Amino acid sequence: MSIYPILFVQHKVVKEIISSQGVYLIKGIKMGSVKDLTVQEMPVENKSGQGRFLFSDRYSVFDWGEMPDLIKNKGASLCLTSAYFFDKLAKRGIKSHYLGVLENGILKRLDELKGPTTNMEIKLLRVIKPEIKGTSYDYSAYRKERGNFLIPLEVIYRNSLPEGSSVFKRLKEGDLKPEELGLKKMPTPGQVLEKPWLDVSTKLEANDRYLSWEEAKELAGLTSTEVDQIKHTTLLINEVITKEASRAGFTHEDGKAEFGFDVNRSLMVVDTIGTLDECRFTLTGFPVSKEITRLFYRNMSWYREIEEAKKKDRLAWRDKVVSRPPQLPPKLKDLISLLYSSWANEITQRIWFKDTPPLREILPEIKQIITGVNPE
Repeated sequence: MSIYPILFVQHKVVKEIISSQGVYLIKGIKMGSVKDLTVQEMPVENKSGQGRFLFSDRYSVFDWGEMPDLIKNKGASLCLTSAYFFDKLAKRGIKSHYLGVLENGILKRLDELKGPTTNMEIKLLRVIKPEIKGTSYDYSAYRKERGNFLIPLEVIYRNSLPEGSSVFKRLKEGDLKPEELGLKKMPTPGQVLEKPWLDVSTKLEANDRYLSWEEAKELAGLTSTEVDQIKHTTLLINEVITKEASRAGFTHEDGKAEFGFDVNRSLMVVDTIGTLDECRFTLTGFPVSKEITRLFYRNMSWYREIEEAKKKDRLAWRDKVVSRPPQLPPKLKDLISLLYSSWANEITQRIWFKDTPPLREILPEIKQIITGVNPE
């Protein structure tokens, strides 16, 4: 049995379970590319489990997995900002797996912390892994399950179409039409949509693929009412994050949300929300998010090799990539660290990281490195 969060290291399941007086502990597990996990109680069919996220300073781009650098304070920034938004959702009556943050092993509210933390306590759900059959995935198991599991979908909300959005690639390749976005003609980078557009993709596959909502409904074994609830909750999440970003002076371009069902099949928000990894924010059109690292690596031959490999084999494309990603330039890495630190300070309205410049002072230097043009 697998659990949520998914225990993958470069998409290989890690199992290191120690039983102590009936309590299962999974120690030192690298969950995905940016978080580690300690499981205190394993979820079973009729009962959720409990665990702790340890947010690391690792990062990933283009579904590659762990990159060769660490970005200082990134993990604490993700933990603090996600906790902040989970608290905001709770005030709106939106249920999530978030239980609190930890300081010296003690569970606390965010406003009780004395300083930054990288630890978050959460409920754990089961993961029902789709079977690989040939070159496709079999999701039939989801039609038999009642509750207490991760819904195998990512829901993407789009308020606008910033440069670098996957939407442009899909439009160019004919996988998406302007009419589906509510547009009469092809959009241009930076175009603001009249109303948020909800996109959906797979969650548990080696390379996420976009789906129609009807395909998503069938794949995850959802009812029409559950699909409507997922859409409604995603729009509320978007509304909350957009309001907070606007207060701090930033534009909220897009983001993602993930969901699960509790034991009673009630919808709950899972993973993390409102961070610079989940969302794209901009200031005067320039990214304030993980998109900065994507911009840097898109100029590399390594990125072009990835794109070619994905076209040839969407299941095992990593095995076909010979080269490895280079490290970030030291100056850019330091600036990105300041970006994450400053974002946590500004969005939560609390100085967690002292001696950190405002984002408006950090971005021009980042822009100069990325574009090679002095913004002044």
